[in-house]
Amino acid sequence: MKYRIGHGYDIHRLVPGRPLVLGGVRFDTDYGLDGHSDADCLTHALCDAILGAAALPDIGHFFPNTDPAFRNIDSQELLRRVVAEVTKLGFDLVNVDATVIAEKPKLAPRLAEMKAALARSTGLLADEIGLKATTNEGVGDLGRGLAIAAHAVALLGKR
Repeated sequence: MKYRIGHGYDIHRLVPGRPLVLGGVRFDTDYGLDGHSDADCLTHALCDAILGAAALPDIGHFFPNTDPAFRNIDSQELLRRVVAEVTKLGFDLVNVDATVIAEKPKLAPRLAEMKAALARSTGLLADEIGLKATTNEGVGDLGRGLAIAAHAVALLGKR
């Protein structure tokens, strides 16, 4: 089997009055991420990592923020579509690993729930999904709690 690695990154500003969704899990907050879809930056980073490993264009190419069909869409649906797309090309998703950078809310208590949601959307087992949370130690917009970002890598195997 030939293996391919992809990297993804996404960042969204925090705004009042929007739901906060990360890794397919909704958090009970009075703020959320600003974006055309549900703005789940973790899931968007995973989508880009998977697409990149298959040498495909980024998430914006497949799901443009100018298309009303994707307004407030659940990013888990986007992730399922990305996995289906690379599967059609003869790839199997082997594993993913991601880090979320957020000052708030505390993510550690919800990481297992997030992994379970991502496992359902990718077809991976929970132990094939690496997921960590960190802060930006007060540095920059991330450190001031103005945004949340995520980095992700994905490994694909070509059948």
